Amino acid sequence: MKNLSDQQKGSLMAFIAVLFITPDSLFIRLSNVETWGLVFYRGIIPFFAVFFSMLLIYKLNFFKILFTSGYHGIIYIFTFSITNITFVVSIQNTNVANTLVMIATAPMLSAILGAIFLKEPPDKKTWISIIITFFSIIYIFSDSLKLGNFYGDILGFITAIGLAVGAVTIRSAKSKNLVPAAVVGKLFVATFALIFIESFVLTGRDLFIIPMMCILCVAIPFVLVTIAPRFIPAAEVNLFFLLETIIGPIWVWLIIKEQPSIETLQGGAVIIATIGIHSFLKLRKS
Repeated sequence: MKNLSDQQKGSLMAFIAVLFITPDSLFIRLSNVETWGLVFYRGIIPFFAVFFSMLLIYKLNFFKILFTSGYHGIIYIFTFSITNITFVVSIQNTNVANTLVMIATAPMLSAILGAIFLKEPPDKKTWISIIITFFSIIYIFSDSLKLGNFYGDILGFITAIGLAVGAVTIRSAKSKNLVPAAVVGKLFVATFALIFIESFVLTGRDLFIIPMMCILCVAIPFVLVTIAPRFIPAAEVNLFFLLETIIGPIWVWLIIKEQPSIETLQGGAVIIATIGIHSFLKLRKS
């Protein structure tokens, strides 16, 4: 990693994070846990996994890093907690398509916030990529987009705002390690879910699915996505996460034989091509 440029480091971390996240929707579909139980376990298991890992690496310096993150850490704890809750609750309260289209606005919001607060206006290639991928997602879900639950739709958009604010916050604190702040955010998520949770019991395949989902699809990606914006602009990090829109349904197709629509395959091909070309041009430039 030492020999890589900042562009290469950030792009690699964002890409690996997305690869781990892509089976997330499959695991959610396979589990039988109710909404707040899912939120709780997606908070508490990653919290313990990453917290103890960081104690092994940093020992008591973990707390020093946390407290020296200052107001950046407080903002990130807040936005990270909000997005982790609103994503799951949004999926449960509106059409999945509506939630994903709302979240697809995150790169655009990151670009706008980055230009305003960090004086980092995206270059022409990034703007073109954001616009192409956004309309590709609208095309993918054109048939399934309908008037959903307003509450769920709003939560989907709040998730997008949280992702954008969080990425811009990390970008503005390049010299600070905000992973400990994200760990605290996970604890907040689990604590908040305790108010609404109906049952802690995991039975059958959930005993295997829930821990695997929380480690592979939640814990590992949240560490990588908390580090990546230190190396590349926030808009570029969120752009990578649109790959989940196409790769996620492919996992569902392969495992539970739920075939994606032709619009998903066509729009997904455009998204993959756009992000691939954008990343290639940016890496070549670096």
